[in-house]
Amino acid sequence: MLEQSPGDYRYGDVREQAVGPGQVRVRVVASALNHMDLWLALGMPKPPLLPMVPGCDAAGVVAEVGEGVSGWAVGDEVVVNPSLACGHCPECLAGRSVYCASWGILGEHQWGSHGESVVVGEANLVRRPEGHTWEECGAYGLCGLTAYRMLRRARLVAGEDLLVAGAGGGVATAALALGLRMGATVYVTSRHEAKRARALTLGAAGAFPSGEKIPVKCDVVVDNSGEPTWASSFGALKKGGRLAVCGGTGGGRVDLHLPRLFFGHYELIGSTMGTFSEFDELTRLVAGGLPVVVDSTYPLGEYPVALARLRAGEQFGKLVLRH
Repeated sequence: MLEQSPGDYRYGDVREQAVGPGQVRVRVVASALNHMDLWLALGMPKPPLLPMVPGCDAAGVVAEVGEGVSGWAVGDEVVVNPSLACGHCPECLAGRSVYCASWGILGEHQWGSHGESVVVGEANLVRRPEGHTWEECGAYGLCGLTAYRMLRRARLVAGEDLLVAGAGGGVATAALALGLRMGATVYVTSRHEAKRARALTLGAAGAFPSGEKIPVKCDVVVDNSGEPTWASSFGALKKGGRLAVCGGTGGGRVDLHLPRLFFGHYELIGSTMGTFSEFDELTRLVAGGLPVVVDSTYPLGEYPVALARLRAGEQFGKLVLRH
């Protein structure tokens, strides 16, 4: 838990959250790390409540159901959708929950999954995909959902060329797998030779050093690094290409030359997380064989070790905690 922000995490006891009407308590079996874990400790943003339990992703077993819950029973094996929304405003009812005024992320706006249990609304649960490990089920949520919505918003179709910046990161790894499943030819960038080689084994058609001029032009570019990769990502667009951005892990300020933007007929697309229906669609893809790449698994008590690996950017795929 995090008792102050900026600050350091420590392993300890917190009061157990009550299960309210329409809510479910999930005993967490596996959860995954995300950059959100790092940002909370830096106060970027400061948690809305302290102490804060981090953790955006989780898979586990239903342990308790609240009043009015009819779709879930104790013992059900589930995956938690980390995207939060009220469920009854006009945006939610129209299937646009990402625009909900109460929208949030599990582990950022309310207590997350890096504990014995987590309490969420019943709408935030889907059934655990059969044939997949607990680690895989606990890993695909946040990054997979973000990548899926980005590619949908960028209108990627079969036969197009896709560039994914920063191979090895959670969103980038999910975008590689999704792009291939959608029938695109996928290229990647990375600072690390080993990560470029790994991407090629997963199906990438080419892998190039980050920050250098990309030798191909693509219909769609996916970038969540921001400042370090912006110039090369923008330069890799075909005429009329679409650049989808979901983060700025390397820096949030970039230079944009407007004449270059409009003379190239380029589109810049901001995107984050996804809707409840998109999470359902992503889960069906996972159940149908979409790869979920897990870098390594740690006991919950070794959270600081996993966090250090994430901070160093050494991983390829997701870092998972087994509870």
